[in-house]
Amino acid sequence: MKKLFLFTALALFCLTFSFAQVNFGAKAGVNFSDITGDDVDSFTGRTAFHVGVVAEIMVSDIFAVQPEILYSAQGSDWEEEFEGETFEGEGPIDYLNIPIMAKYYVGEGGFSVEAGPQVGILLSAEYTEDDLSIDIKDDLKGIDFGVNFGLGYKMESGLNFAARYNLGLTDANDNPDELGDSDFKNSVIQVSVGYFF
Repeated sequence: MKKLFLFTALALFCLTFSFAQVNFGAKAGVNFSDITGDDVDSFTGRTAFHVGVVAEIMVSDIFAVQPEILYSAQGSDWEEEFEGETFEGEGPIDYLNIPIMAKYYVGEGGFSVEAGPQVGILLSAEYTEDDLSIDIKDDLKGIDFGVNFGLGYKMESGLNFAARYNLGLTDANDNPDELGDSDFKNSVIQVSVGYFF
């Protein structure tokens, strides 16, 4: 019975998208990222970028599913005071993010609201201070799960704009012996411009 249900659901899914209009495009923009969680007061945020490809699958006139593949430069700079001295450095953490957004177009214009899950694959992570740079990729979890919420606007020409917030759900700290018991969760605001071909 479960196999029959799964087969029926898969068939309906494929049938739905076989009649859907698919628009392919690219996007890029700025990231305002930070690391949140317990005992992370020293993090001050990082401004970086994201870039990637998208596909907008129009299920109806007002509803679409938009999978994306994005290179996303995240992490956070840091600043900490110790015995009267201020120490600061950078913590760049880069991901290959794969969000799947549900988009609902509001009214007659091109405005949309969107939400959906995201999985991130860790590409690189460093801890830097002055001339010291340490690879900490092995100290962080290789997979990061999150959820996105955002707004968008698409012009008839294909040019589009979006603002999105990514709430990290995974504690990225995979080595509490070295990094302490702090929770490291990604928090990213993205502002994008894109184009559907």
